[in-house]
Amino acid sequence: MKKITFLLAATIFFVSAKTNAQDDANRECQIKYNLFKGDYQSKKYDDAYPNWIYLMDNCQDLSVNIYKLGSTMAEKFKKDPALVKRVFEQRLQYFPDVDPAKVHSDYAEYLLENKLGTDDEVFGLLDKAYKLDPTRMGVKNLYIYFQGVTDRNKDTNPQLVFDTYDDVVESVGEKLDGYAKKILELSDSTRVLDSREKSNLKAYTINSKALGQIEGGLDRMISDLATCERLVPLYRRDFEENRGNVSWLKRAVSRMFYKECQDDPLYAELAKAYAEASPSPEAYSFLANVLENNGDSKGATEMRQKSFDLETDPLKKANYKLKFAQAAQSRGQLSSARSLAREALKFNPNSGKAYLLIGRLYASSANNCGDDEFEKRMVYAAALRQAQKAASVDPSIYSLASRYIASYKGSLPTKKVIFTASKTIGQSYTIKCWIGETVTIASSD
Repeated sequence: MKKITFLLAATIFFVSAKTNAQDDANRECQIKYNLFKGDYQSKKYDDAYPNWIYLMDNCQDLSVNIYKLGSTMAEKFKKDPALVKRVFEQRLQYFPDVDPAKVHSDYAEYLLENKLGTDDEVFGLLDKAYKLDPTRMGVKNLYIYFQGVTDRNKDTNPQLVFDTYDDVVESVGEKLDGYAKKILELSDSTRVLDSREKSNLKAYTINSKALGQIEGGLDRMISDLATCERLVPLYRRDFEENRGNVSWLKRAVSRMFYKECQDDPLYAELAKAYAEASPSPEAYSFLANVLENNGDSKGATEMRQKSFDLETDPLKKANYKLKFAQAAQSRGQLSSARSLAREALKFNPNSGKAYLLIGRLYASSANNCGDDEFEKRMVYAAALRQAQKAASVDPSIYSLASRYIASYKGSLPTKKVIFTASKTIGQSYTIKCWIGETVTIASSD
């Protein structure tokens, strides 16, 4: 009995001692954390460093701030790549559920920028981030990730490339629409914006511009891969399996429309299947093109109006009008295309794509809207004005608009051509034919 009592007392003693030791350790962790955080916030990084290292060694799961603040300590104060990697890896180990997509994305970005990881290591981290939540990835990292997917699958699994592209573009598109609405609301305001609203407008503009660049980059990346010669057999192969798959049908018919594959009979089959699976404004807008291609102009017009009337969102109404304008352009109906683009601008005055479309319509008519070099080159003055307007109202396409601006400026008449035509820089000039716009004479040099 005495022996049992002794063993019980010893057990209680050791458990109590262990508990007290753990309490002491926890208390020490909290003290070190408070000291570290205070010194960090006061920018006393030399004083903060030893307490931070103690936390990294002994209190790894105390607070995610050990890693949030610690990444700055390692990157900017110590500039120690090995320490930075440790911060990321310990954070993922001890706080795997706290914004993991962004952490993986940021880790990949650090390895890439500092040439500390292989392409496969960087892609592996970005792949994890993308599968967790692509919205938490930086714009640059989304682009790098899609480049990796394309390089690895363009020859063996192009469908995966297209699916990834659609996922990324849809995510980017949703963000762009959100920013567009906010920018339109603030820029349309007749009252004076307060400091917070001005700051928000600036942030929305910057973010929209960055997202627009990634959207344009993705389009350029996939343009060589997504040809009609490649798309038609791919979609023909998978059509029956996906006849009731609304998402697949929407993406397939959209891609064939924007890649101008409407002449292939598969486009009509996809559009009809999409309309049956999802009787929606967007489906009807694609179906209108089928009617147009079959010579039913009246039916096409009625179908377009139906899709437009069913839509309630002004930005989407603008996009439909723009889609109708693109269809008219593909049929060579330039004046009609311009009218439709202008209608799109009534619903979204900040639609840079509408202005760019009008500019392209003008530029494509340069050789047909003048009798001599001066008159033909002055058409680019009208196109230039549209591109400049696009860049000024729509930050999401600023980069693309800038390329058009440079191209149109370079196509203006030279000073010699202007002189030979007995004209003067700064004079007004009315362009001939269907364009009929009055512009100011300017030179390319």
